[in-house]
Amino acid sequence: MLTIEVLVMNINMLLDDLLMSLVAASNYSLPSTELDSLMGLMATAALSFTISPTLVWLLFGTALCLVEFILPTAYTAVIMGVAAMIVALVAPVMPSPLLQVIVWLLLSGGLFLLFRRLTPKRKSPAIRDAVEAQTISEILPGQTGRVLYEGNSWRARCSDETKAIAPNEKVYVIGREGTTLIVLPDNL
Repeated sequence: MLTIEVLVMNINMLLDDLLMSLVAASNYSLPSTELDSLMGLMATAALSFTISPTLVWLLFGTALCLVEFILPTAYTAVIMGVAAMIVALVAPVMPSPLLQVIVWLLLSGGLFLLFRRLTPKRKSPAIRDAVEAQTISEILPGQTGRVLYEGNSWRARCSDETKAIAPNEKVYVIGREGTTLIVLPDNL
């Protein structure tokens, strides 16, 4: 709180200097009682302007949440903003700014871990459901052959190990094991 008071006093001195220079530059002289009352009013307004920690944390939290609209951060900024708003709720009980920052960091980390655990896991985009391919060579039962899939030749094996697939036959890719595609014949 001491730094805010020093800042307000510096702003007050700058305003006094600015007012004095404006009066001196304008060839208009205020009576000393009016000048003193105007400067006293400015000093009172400047000293009564203190920022509460709650307001600072609320503004900080709102700014972080708004950052998510400009720079998508996978909700990291929103999580940190929500943590700042929670700190704003407990700031009146917790006077130490250092303690408030520590609580904000711990809340941010905890909410981040909780959010990551609650979000569903994404499926691997390696193979889409039932994509068509065409056999290049014969696929014998229990063995591998070659298929043309998305313009490239892949090693493939039939998911039903008792069936053979002839060359130039349409198949469906249902999975992948390493670099080998798992296929089903079209005529199943």
